[in-house]
Amino acid sequence: MLKTGSTALAALMLALGTCEAISPASASAQDVAATSGPAVTVTRDGDVWTVEYALDRDAPVWAFFRSSLVSGTRRPWRLAQWRVLTPGVLLERIGDRDVLRAADGGPVPREVRIAFTPRTENLEADYSVLVFTDGSVAIPSAQFDVFPLASPDAVLDLPGDLNGYPLEAGPAMVTWRDRNDPILFRGRRVAEVTEAEADTYVLFGEADIVEGERLTTVADPALPAWIGEAIEGFAPRMADYYALRLGPGQSAKPTIMMSWAGPTPGRVSMGGSVLPGLIVMSFDGVGVVNPSPEVLGLARWFIGHESAHFWLGQTVRYEYARDAWITEGGADLMAIRALKHIDPAWDDRAELQKEVDDCVQLADEPVTGAAGRGDHRANYACGAVFALAAEAVQKRKTGGDWFDFLRPLIDANRADGVLTRDEWLSALDHASGDPALRRDIEILLDKGSHDSGDLVAAVLRRAGVAHRREEGRVTLL
Repeated sequence: MLKTGSTALAALMLALGTCEAISPASASAQDVAATSGPAVTVTRDGDVWTVEYALDRDAPVWAFFRSSLVSGTRRPWRLAQWRVLTPGVLLERIGDRDVLRAADGGPVPREVRIAFTPRTENLEADYSVLVFTDGSVAIPSAQFDVFPLASPDAVLDLPGDLNGYPLEAGPAMVTWRDRNDPILFRGRRVAEVTEAEADTYVLFGEADIVEGERLTTVADPALPAWIGEAIEGFAPRMADYYALRLGPGQSAKPTIMMSWAGPTPGRVSMGGSVLPGLIVMSFDGVGVVNPSPEVLGLARWFIGHESAHFWLGQTVRYEYARDAWITEGGADLMAIRALKHIDPAWDDRAELQKEVDDCVQLADEPVTGAAGRGDHRANYACGAVFALAAEAVQKRKTGGDWFDFLRPLIDANRADGVLTRDEWLSALDHASGDPALRRDIEILLDKGSHDSGDLVAAVLRRAGVAHRREEGRVTLL
């Protein structure tokens, strides 16, 4: 899920998380009007990278499902890294989508060839390419998927979230291959592989795979040793606690892929994402070279949030991208409660206060529109505040905690794998008996408030979360 980068430790602490549950997903099979789709071949030959499209129909525009922007600059990453080799075909940005378009307005040629240079970018809530110091490269499989549209204007009419949107073609069948070495695909070394909607990372290069009892790790050889040791020692403890409280998660033995961008001066950066059976982490900066207590605590927090997504994000996911607050804020509170259970001396209150502060700051506009504004942190912070409210009403009703509120929702939706907004809020209604609590949360979700501090305080008050207002700040007690 959300990638993060910062120049100071305090800035890092505002945004650690994943991109798993925020990023726009490609449409599911039942949303596709036709079963056929384009064929795509991604090839590495030494330092030369190409992607070849064999399009299955005539269309003047082919749009990319994943068209994220670079954090900070908010510029399209693909336009800087990809170069179309086929004459008469343009790669450009229309609205919120990167597209391939015929320069003359006619159909895009059925065969399109593109050269690209993989580069690690800190993307807004999306899966980024990882470049390892030994030259290995891990590429997210979904960045090559495209779908046809009738005109450039039709691109502007697309919704931001394609879940449920009827498409004119089936998913792309993508082939990955390296002319010189085998690739790593779902833990196996293979000469090449072809699959549609693979939903994973494909690793090109010789990065070592280490099989452990509970984890498989693929680590950059220059990664500071303490990071790998911390993950291998701590991640299973988090997973054990989550399984104890919530039942089985999506993966009992995940693969963790870790890249290292080097000891960049003045920088402390951790980023990551989760896919089925896979956690991807990237580290950067001189501040993470040595395991100070602050950095070690942040690394554990990071592991806790990422691991939580095997339950909230993979076992069950949100219905629409605008509901990412369910998975991101929920994973934040899962990590907070699990870390406090494992380490009673850990300062959970400081982390919870940060969630409240950030929610108040960002909820002047609708939380459901946060991704479109680039305010992805709102999904984490306000989602955690709503989860904190749910925990409080659960405690009042049964003496339970956040996991006791969450487990029935996960168990009830294991079959279809979707936890909807209405299901979440209806469970809140059932536990609280106070429809005004749901009403206040829905105002923050759908409208935002210029008096967001008052409204956040009202949510906490109705739920029974101890707090006070002081100098305009909502302070937890």
